Amino acid sequence: MASPVKQSPREVHKSNGGNQDVTETTPLLATTAGEEALAPALRSEAEAEISEANTLSPSDYDESEDKPLPLTQIFFLCYVRWVEPVAFFSIVPYVNQMAQENGNLAEADVGFYSGLIESLFSLTQMMVMIHWGKASDRFGRKPVLVCSLIGVTCATALFGMAKTIWEMILFRCLAGVFAGTIVTIRTMFSEHSTFKTQARAFSYFSFVGNMGILFGPVIGGLLAEPAAQYPKLFGNIQFFIDYPYALPSFAVGCIGLSAIVVAILFVEETLPRGLLSKSRSSSVVASSTTTTDYAGSEAGSETSEAATVIITKPIPTTTWQLLTSPGVGTVLYTQGHVMLLAFAYTAIAPLFMYTPIELGGFAFTSPQIAFFIGLNGLAQVIWTLVVFPPLQSRIGTNGVIRLCAAAYPVWFLMQPLFNLLLREDDQTLTTIFWVLAPTGIFLGCGVCMSFTAMQLALNDVSPSPLVYGTLNSIALSIISGVRAFSPALFTALFAVSAKAQDFLWGYSIWLLLVFLAFGFTVVSWYLPDGEKMRREREERDNAAR
Repeated sequence: MASPVKQSPREVHKSNGGNQDVTETTPLLATTAGEEALAPALRSEAEAEISEANTLSPSDYDESEDKPLPLTQIFFLCYVRWVEPVAFFSIVPYVNQMAQENGNLAEADVGFYSGLIESLFSLTQMMVMIHWGKASDRFGRKPVLVCSLIGVTCATALFGMAKTIWEMILFRCLAGVFAGTIVTIRTMFSEHSTFKTQARAFSYFSFVGNMGILFGPVIGGLLAEPAAQYPKLFGNIQFFIDYPYALPSFAVGCIGLSAIVVAILFVEETLPRGLLSKSRSSSVVASSTTTTDYAGSEAGSETSEAATVIITKPIPTTTWQLLTSPGVGTVLYTQGHVMLLAFAYTAIAPLFMYTPIELGGFAFTSPQIAFFIGLNGLAQVIWTLVVFPPLQSRIGTNGVIRLCAAAYPVWFLMQPLFNLLLREDDQTLTTIFWVLAPTGIFLGCGVCMSFTAMQLALNDVSPSPLVYGTLNSIALSIISGVRAFSPALFTALFAVSAKAQDFLWGYSIWLLLVFLAFGFTVVSWYLPDGEKMRREREERDNAAR
């Protein structure tokens, strides 16, 4: 018997009396004549195309997908992820002293230059981040990850060899150029996880980041100036006398080298083989009522595994439409406000600890700065992993945000009060300081719960899972922009405040931060009920399935 002639979807449609051309954007569940013949043909063609391109579709976020989290790969990625915050925060305990020595700076001017170094690092990251993302789409995640790690490792190792301010800026910006690590690892975490497991996966991501904040300053503080700190071991080594900050940089470089080896030998590629960036960008986002078929997350999946998801509401297709979606603009602004406060404190804290007591600081040594910043990181781990989940379950995402917003002004007000205890030069008050300051910093770090809560709020107001990537890209761009200017701005303002001892005893910078924190307190009460919006969206989508 002769085999039937295979017809294209367009020909099938015409043979059934259709008079409208069928394209790749035509809904699979057609409501016109020839529906029964047209839909299967288009479905087969769509499944083949999607299987080849591995493009994203709503079923990627289907909660019925129950793929287990590959814990071995997550472990390796966590170790590689750990390198980035270690490299960033390892210089914090000594960067102010290094800048002062390399530039022969006055104590009150140190803040401006140390802030400038960090601002240029963040600005460089912001400028190259999108390009690294595109490179990982075209060449694969693993090559970009390895290349970025090599660059960060070399730049960080060289930073400790800098002998001028401009060399410090050069090596720090060079590290910023290789910002592909954080972008690529985020993508690989997403591709290893499903809608049901992504919360667990990214909790590991956040935990490792906080551990980097904990260990980075410890490494930097304990290994800086080894000839002075450990004269029996390094006192006779001229290299460490000439380059007192080379040892912590070399130590971080060795950690980076081990991460490179792990990435090459053990980390698996998550981008399907043969995938072109052109085909990856060809996924169709439909408006109005559409139906999308997806043949599984792996290329070559059987068509019987295809899932059908119906979107019953227009999906924003432009950045402006997404920004004007209900609640999105408010949440993005609030997240930017929170990160402004966070970056301001992160920039000021080591400088504040290093500044002499009479100028409003604590006059800490590098190991003491490392201890307090390490305590900060440990406290954030505990608040995020232990306290936040049950608290969020009890009072909700907005409740956590408002609680942190109320605590932020108090947190900033505590810092000049601690300095007052030291200014009296009284042994009893100094003892009280060493009891209250670590305790206060540990408790005050509870405001870090607002960072995770804001991410949940952003997910709740997202109009659709299909725009999670775009929405988070916008949020990260805002955060990168804030991070680019805030260190230089607030460290410069701290320097001005330290010089103006006749105005508010040099505490004017903390007055400004308290004022900005009150702004967060006010705006937190205008956040939309994102959890209600998410439930309504899920009910609407489930009813349409």
